[in-house]
Amino acid sequence: MRKLISAVVIAAAVASGMTGCAVTRGQESAGQYVDDATITTRVKSRFAKDPTVSAMRIHVDTMKGVVHLTGTAKSEAERRQAVELARAVPDVKGVYDDMKVESASSDTGAGATR
Repeated sequence: MRKLISAVVIAAAVASGMTGCAVTRGQESAGQYVDDATITTRVKSRFAKDPTVSAMRIHVDTMKGVVHLTGTAKSEAERRQAVELARAVPDVKGVYDDMKVESASSDTGAGATR
């Protein structure tokens, strides 16, 4: 009986460990997930190097090569610069801008850009 319980426990542990390798977020493949993670890292790196863009206040998520920017920009100029930096990263298929702008400006607005 102990051997049967041990076998069931081991089988359950192995099965639960295998599900951790499953592709998440609706990705097509593990390779696509890695590509998206690389794009996200490159965008964040460009934000960190640019003195006009806050890498801490603007969040980056990538799915199937499309970058989704959220968070808060201090100005419309910062928002536009973040979109341009993301757009310039290799393998980016599009950029969706869903950032909020802190300061009131006559040139505000967000939305999809490609």
